[in-house]
Amino acid sequence: MAHTIVTNVCEGVSDCVDACPVACIHPGEGANSKGTSFYWIDFDTCIDCGICLQVCPVERAILAEERPDLQRR
Repeated sequence: MAHTIVTNVCEGVSDCVDACPVACIHPGEGANSKGTSFYWIDFDTCIDCGICLQVCPVERAILAEERPDLQRR
């Protein structure tokens, strides 16, 4: 199962982008409800490795489950 970046928690730090071994994390369009940029995970490409969870400095920005209702592009 893929991981999820929670759009309204993400702060656009991008540590996860550099760490992802399959390049499944992409910049979102516009800003989230906090006014910051954000990223999203392509569920079809994610290999559930968990590296993004390990490197993200923003608490609860990434979930270890597929939740399309919490992530936008």
